[in-house]
This record gives sequence, structure tokens and C-alpha cells, in this order.
Amino acid sequence: MKFFSKFVFICNVCFLISVVLRFVEFGASYANSNSTNGIKFQPLESTIVVLGYGAILVNFIFILFCGISGIFKMAIQVPSWMKIISAVFFIIQVVYFFM
Repeated sequence: MKFFSKFVFICNVCFLISVVLRFVEFGASYANSNSTNGIKFQPLESTIVVLGYGAILVNFIFILFCGISGIFKMAIQVPSWMKIISAVFFIIQVVYFFM
């Protein structure tokens, strides 16, 4: 569970980076049509975007697992701040994708 919680945190950070990249690239495209701003290494940018947009699913699974383990009183080795951060990111992602 510790590895999965770290993976969820990395996905959440990639979500933030992908949202920032989206606004930077759209802003650069409106300002100058010949602009080459952004990450020059396309596979890195693609990986960040895929992890960032897939974070909502990974977050949902993590929160669901934490909820089920809480209901059945199973002890998991995840810090409480990680659970709180994941829940906050999940709310932000639901608002971002569905509102």
C-alpha cells in the first residue's frame, strides 16, 4: 500500500503539471502562433499528461481502498496527510473534469 500511495501522489503532481502545461501552451498559442514554448522532449510531456489525466481513476481506487479498510478496521501503513491530500486532489479533479 505504501508503493501505491506514492504512485498516487506522483499522479497527482503530474495532474497539476499537466493543467499548468495546458494553460501555458494555450496562452503561448494565442500570443504568438509561431511560438515554440513548452517542453521540448515530447515523450516526457506525453507521460506527464497521461499520468495526470489518469490520476482521477487512480485516486478513486486509492480512496475506495482507504474507505473499505477504514470500514473493516484494517490497519494500513499510509500517513494520514497522504489520505487527506488524495481526497483534496480527487475533489479538484472531479470539479476540473466534470464541471
